[in-house]
Amino acid sequence: MTGLLLCLSLLRMPTIAAQDPRLTARLDSATRVQVETLVTSARDQGLPTEPLVQKALEGASKGAPGPRIVTAVESTLADLRRAREALGQRAASDEIVAAAAALRAGATPAMVAEIRRVGPHGGVAVPLAVFTDLVAGGMEVDAAWRSVSELANRGGDDQAFLDLRDRLRPAVSSP
Repeated sequence: MTGLLLCLSLLRMPTIAAQDPRLTARLDSATRVQVETLVTSARDQGLPTEPLVQKALEGASKGAPGPRIVTAVESTLADLRRAREALGQRAASDEIVAAAAALRAGATPAMVAEIRRVGPHGGVAVPLAVFTDLVAGGMEVDAAWRSVSELANRGGDDQAFLDLRDRLRPAVSSP
């Protein structure tokens, strides 16, 4: 019985491969184990893991308590799951990360799915990042989405989206 319990407890522990030396150096052991479990879960689901590590390190840099760091990492993992659900199973890591940021900025899953259907040249990471940048710069969500969506529907490439951002960002940021 003891052997079975030991085996079961080892199965629940993150693997050595999941350990990130940055987490080991910056988080207390209880927080590190919880974060590593979330990282392993993301990896097992085919989701990018670096945003989770970065969120944990950000919390550590700000002196956040362990439970708050874990909650923030859980929230980031939920964002990545929603992003992938909106984009589909074949989405690339950079697309998932960009979609998660766009969702946090105010895009809806339907908007993210729409940009995937339109299928701009070169994927959707750049269009979604441009949307997020425009919103972060002060543009209303609907206006930013309309600008990005219209360009996507016209078949814009990555450079066209970057040009759109550069063209609209000064107008948004100006007093």
